[in-house]
Amino acid sequence: MEKQKITVTVAGKNYTLVSGDSPEFVKRVAAFVDRKLNETATVTNLPSGQAAVLTCFNLAEDLLKAQDENTLLRRQMEQLARTSKAIKE
Repeated sequence: MEKQKITVTVAGKNYTLVSGDSPEFVKRVAAFVDRKLNETATVTNLPSGQAAVLTCFNLAEDLLKAQDENTLLRRQMEQLARTSKAIKE
């Protein structure tokens, strides 16, 4: 997909992003980030900059855990495929 400019609102501020993803997907990402920032700010009462950094840490933690789980599941699937192939032979 060709890159295009998409304006989104996060934490009450407009940002113009350039992306090759669909506008719907970029808006979905922005809404997710906005929701996570709001959750962090509500729970912690930190200034916006600190809440943003804490939100980044939380999102990075979630991403790395998901990547680790994905890696584990891929390995398990590969092992099952090898086992299945060996049984058929």
